[in-house]
Amino acid sequence: MIDSKKHLIGRTDIVDFPIFELWEVAVKVDTGAYTSSIHCKDIEEIDETLRCSFVDLMHPKNDKKHFIFKNYDITAVKSSNGTIEIRYAVRSKIVLFGKTYPITLTLTSREDMRYPVLLGRKFLSGKMIVDPQLENLSYKHKTNEH
Repeated sequence: MIDSKKHLIGRTDIVDFPIFELWEVAVKVDTGAYTSSIHCKDIEEIDETLRCSFVDLMHPKNDKKHFIFKNYDITAVKSSNGTIEIRYAVRSKIVLFGKTYPITLTLTSREDMRYPVLLGRKFLSGKMIVDPQLENLSYKHKTNEH
């Protein structure tokens, strides 16, 4: 039985990050990944301030937006091949199915990946049920509302 409080989400979707002013960002849903990550370049920490640039080649209005964070964490992320990478993590908000959720995102280069954002199971747990045959359900819900 499907929990009526959980949304059905597909393997990909298109979401908004209102705090970052990033709109219609393509995301890949990955239940094999524990953490969620966002594609950033030029990540540097100077005087307890973290700076980076978001990269989204598919959407020029989002591409190369610069961010400055005063509040961030450092975390260890284990990749699928077993290597451990130290990453910065930031807190934000994500909009799915018309609802705003808190999310923690690790900053990393995803230049070899098709999607600039990966949603991991730490975020998905308790909120979403994944059907890998489906795509863009939240985005379709959003466009049907308007």
